[in-house]
Amino acid sequence: QNDGQDLDGWFSRGQRSDRATTHPKLNLTKQALPWNEQYKGKANLHVFEDWCGGAVRHLRKNLHFPLFPHTRTTVKKLAVSPKWKNYGLRIFGYIHPFKDGDFQFSVASDDNSEFWLSSDESPSNSRLAAFVGKLGTEWTAPGEFTKFSSQVSKPLRLMSSRRYYFELLHKQDDRGSDHVEVGWRVFLPSLKFEVIDSSYISLYTDESSLKMNHVEHIPQTLASHSGSYLWEAQQDEHGADMLKSDPRDTFFLTPAIEASRVENVLVPCAYSPTYVVKDFPIARYQGLQFVYLSFVYPNDFTRLTHMETENKCFYRESPLYLEKFGFYKYMKMDEEEEDPRQRAFLFLNPDNFLEEEEEEEEGVDSPEPTDPPPAAKEKSFGPVPGAKGKEAPPDPGEGEEDELGLLAPSKHAGALSLQPHLSVPIFGGKAKMPGPSKAAATREDKKPRKDQEKVYVTRLQPGKRKAPAQDPAFPGIFLYPKPLKKVHLRSRTPQKHPITSSKLHARRALPSLLALGTEGLFSREMHEDTTPAPGRTAATTDYNSSEATHSEGTRVTSFLKMSETTASQQEEGKGQEEEEEEEEEEVSDYSYETGELQHSWLEDSINWQRTFSVSSVDFELLRSDWNDLRCNVSGNLQLSESEVVDVVAQYMEKLNEKNGGIYTLLRIVNVEKRRDTARGNRYLLELELAERGQRTVRLSEYVYVLLHQGKQDDSAEANPEGLALGATEPQPSTWSILYGKPVLCRPLRLSWKQDVMVHFVVPVKNQARWVQQFISDMARLYGATKDANFNVILVDFDSDDMDVEKALRDARLPRYQYLRRTGNFERSAGLQAGVDTVEDGHSIVFLCDLHIHFPPNILDSIRKHCVEGKLAYAPIVMRLSCGSSPREPNGYWEVNGFGLFGIYKSDFDRVGGMNTEEFRDRWGGEDWELLDRVLQSGLEVERLRLRNFYHYYHSKRGMWNARSKKPPKD
Repeated sequence: QNDGQDLDGWFSRGQRSDRATTHPKLNLTKQALPWNEQYKGKANLHVFEDWCGGAVRHLRKNLHFPLFPHTRTTVKKLAVSPKWKNYGLRIFGYIHPFKDGDFQFSVASDDNSEFWLSSDESPSNSRLAAFVGKLGTEWTAPGEFTKFSSQVSKPLRLMSSRRYYFELLHKQDDRGSDHVEVGWRVFLPSLKFEVIDSSYISLYTDESSLKMNHVEHIPQTLASHSGSYLWEAQQDEHGADMLKSDPRDTFFLTPAIEASRVENVLVPCAYSPTYVVKDFPIARYQGLQFVYLSFVYPNDFTRLTHMETENKCFYRESPLYLEKFGFYKYMKMDEEEEDPRQRAFLFLNPDNFLEEEEEEEEGVDSPEPTDPPPAAKEKSFGPVPGAKGKEAPPDPGEGEEDELGLLAPSKHAGALSLQPHLSVPIFGGKAKMPGPSKAAATREDKKPRKDQEKVYVTRLQPGKRKAPAQDPAFPGIFLYPKPLKKVHLRSRTPQKHPITSSKLHARRALPSLLALGTEGLFSREMHEDTTPAPGRTAATTDYNSSEATHSEGTRVTSFLKMSETTASQQEEGKGQEEEEEEEEEEVSDYSYETGELQHSWLEDSINWQRTFSVSSVDFELLRSDWNDLRCNVSGNLQLSESEVVDVVAQYMEKLNEKNGGIYTLLRIVNVEKRRDTARGNRYLLELELAERGQRTVRLSEYVYVLLHQGKQDDSAEANPEGLALGATEPQPSTWSILYGKPVLCRPLRLSWKQDVMVHFVVPVKNQARWVQQFISDMARLYGATKDANFNVILVDFDSDDMDVEKALRDARLPRYQYLRRTGNFERSAGLQAGVDTVEDGHSIVFLCDLHIHFPPNILDSIRKHCVEGKLAYAPIVMRLSCGSSPREPNGYWEVNGFGLFGIYKSDFDRVGGMNTEEFRDRWGGEDWELLDRVLQSGLEVERLRLRNFYHYYHSKRGMWNARSKKPPKD
C-alpha cells in the first residue's frame, strides 16, 4: 500500500494533495480479528514519540501514524500519564458493558484527546463520541469530565452480551501535566463519571510476538488511517514557496538530446579552477572553509521565507538591532516642516560639509570616507570644550545646541549604500571610541571616488538650516522621524509644561538607542573611557540641550518609544513637581471626583499621514559564494538573468551552427554557476529545446567561460596534470589565439553520465519504522522514475525488531544488497562495508542517512553533480522541526552537515574511504574528516540546497546503542 507507481502519487505525499476536498475510498478494517477470552483486562497502547503539538490533528500528521509507532505495549485501565512530553497515544481495544442500558462517556486530558466508539465490534463503524479541544490549546485537570460540552457523549445504548470496539487518541506537547482518562456512567441523574478500569476492557489483539514492521493486524478506522484523510480535510495552505511546482522537479523525465548533437559544439579547454586545494595542508575539520556555493537561475525558492519571522539572518543585521529598531533605516521619511537641526542627516554632496580646516579647528575627525580606519570609528560632532572657530547659531530655546553624531563608515562597510555592486553588510564593523586629541586626516590621504559612491556623515554647516532641495538625503537610509507631539489626556486646557514626577523620570531614563556597535549603528558622544559593549547601550553625558525642551510638550529622543524625558526637563519641572506632590498628599488614590488633579500622562500623537521613500533593494546581491555557516534559512545564491541570457545565447548560436539551426530554445530550466574570478566561470546549462519544431528534448551540459586565457605556454599552467588530449579533442593551440577575450568552451573531463549506477549506502540498527519508511521511499522512487540504475545497500547491525532482508525482498526495488554485521552500531564502519560491496569503480556511491525524504529528481541530481576525478556532491538537506512534515516543511537548512555525500567509487577509494579506526565507537565528525581528505585530493565539492530534500525530525531515544534508564516507580 506504500508503493506508488507514478509522480502524482509521489507529489501527493510530499506536498498538499487535492484529496482534501474529496473523500477517497478508505481501506477500513471491517472484519475484526479473532478474539480470545485471555485478552480481557488490558487494552492495546501505541506510542508515537518526538512529535510536537497539542492537537490530535498534529498526531495524524506524523509520518508513522498509525502503522509504525515507536512502542507497542498494553495498558490496564483507560487512565494513562507517562509524565513525558511531545508524544501521542493511540489506545484501542474493546469495552465490555456491565449491564444493558444507556451509557454516557466522557474524556479528560492535557492536551487534546478524542474518544471513538463503534456500534459493534467492527473498527470500521467507529464514530467520534467525545473530545477535548481541536486546536491544541484546550486541556482539563485530571478527572475534570465536564469542563467542555464536547467532553460528554450523548447517551448510547449498549448491551452487556456484546463487546464494542473503542479508540482513544491523545496528544501532549511539552507543557502541562500530561494525562488522559475516559470515564463512563449509566445515564441516570446525579451519577458521576468513573474511570473505565481493567474489568471492562480487553485487547484488540495480542502483539507481543510480532515484529515492528508487521502491521497487517493494526486496525485502520476513520480516526486512524494511513491515508490521513482527516488531516487532509483539516490542513491549511502552507506558506513555503518551495512547495510550489518547479520545472526542475520533473525535467529529468524529458528525453535527452542525442549526444552526437552536442559533441563538438564548443572547443575544448583545460579545466583547472584556482579554488581547488589539491595537496594543500588542511587542518582537521577545516575543509568546510574551502567549500564554495554555486549560483542558480532561475529562482528555485529554496529560501525559507516562511521561517524568517523567527530567523532574519538573511538580512545580515544584528538580531538585537532588528528587535529594537526593525527595518526603519532602509526608509527615508518624507520631509515635514520642522527644525532640521533636530535631525541627523546623511549627505552625498561634499559641498554640504565643513572644510577640513574648519573641522580641524573644531577638533573633529575628518568625515572623508576614503580614510580606512581599522574599525568603524565612533565620531561625535558636538562642541568640544576649548575648541576654537565658528559655532552654530543659538537655538530659539535656552542653552547651547548639542548635536548628534553618526558612525563613520568603516573600511569593511564601505559606503552606506545598498547599490548592487556592493557585497558588504550595511553598517558593518564595531564601534571604537577615539580620544579627543585624535589627529584629523590629511588631504594627501584622500582618494578620488565617484560622487554617488560617497556617503558623508557629519553635521550641518553653520548657518545652514536645511539640506538643499537638489541634494536629497540618501535613499534607503533611515533618518530620525519628526518628534511626536504629546497629547495630555483628561486635560481641558493646553499646558505649557507637563506635570511630571520624580518617579516618572526614574522610569524613563534616557537610553542611548544609538550605541549598537555590532552593526556600526548611529551613536552619541560618550565619555572617552567608556566603550559600549556590542548590543548594549551607553549613557550620554552632555545631551542636556535646550533643543530638547524648546518644543511644546516633551522633546522626543527615541524614534521607537516616544516617551523619554531629559535631565534638563527634570530641573525645569522641579518646582511644579513639588507643588503637585503636596496636592497629591491631600487626594485619595481611589478618588474618582478628583481625577483632574491626578497626574495626566502623555499619549503618542500618531501621524497616520506620514509617508516615506524607499529604494529597490536586492539583498541577494549582498551575498557571496562563501559557505555561510551562520544563516540556515537563506536559499541558493541567485544568478543574474542578464549573465544567463548572454551565455545561453552564445551556446545556442554554436549549437545551431553545428546542427543546421534545427533547435529552438523553449525554456531555460536551470543554470548553475561556480565562480572563479581568476580563470573562469563554470556553468551547468539545462535547457528545454524544440527539435525541428516538433520533438521536445532536454539539454544538460557543462560549459566554461574562460576569462584569462594566456599565451600558448600558459595552457600548461592551467592544465598542471598534463592531460593527454585524444585525437577527437583539438589541441589548445587551435583556440589559444583568442588571447585576451572570454572564451566559451567545453571543459575537458567535465561531463556527467546520465545512466551511471547510483548506490545508496545506509547502515541501520533497530529502527524498524524508519527502515520500512526508507525501503518504501526507494520503491516509490523506482515507481515514479522507472529508473532501474540504482541500488540500495543496507548494512544491518543485528536488528531484532524487524526482518530487514525480508522487507527488501518484498519491496519493488530494481536491485538491493543486504549486508549483516554483528556488534554495536558503527556508522563509519557500516558505510565502508557497504561501499566495499560495490565492484564497479566507475559508479557513484551515495552515503546516506535513514531519516531522509527524497525528491523524485534525486538520482538525476546526484548524477549531474558527480564527475569522476573532478566533482563530488554534498547536497544541503532541510532539517524538519518537531511536528513538521514534507507537506508543512518548517525547519532549517543543515549548512554544517556533510553526511549525505555522493562520490564516484574510484575517487572514494583514492581518498582512503571512511576513517573506521578513529570513528569506531562513535559518530559525529566523520563527515567533516572525509571532506578534508576529499578536498586535499583535488576534487571539488558541489554544494547546493536541494528542493524538497528533507531530514525527518527524530530524537536519539531508542536509537542504536542507546540504553534507557529504569523509569521511576511513581
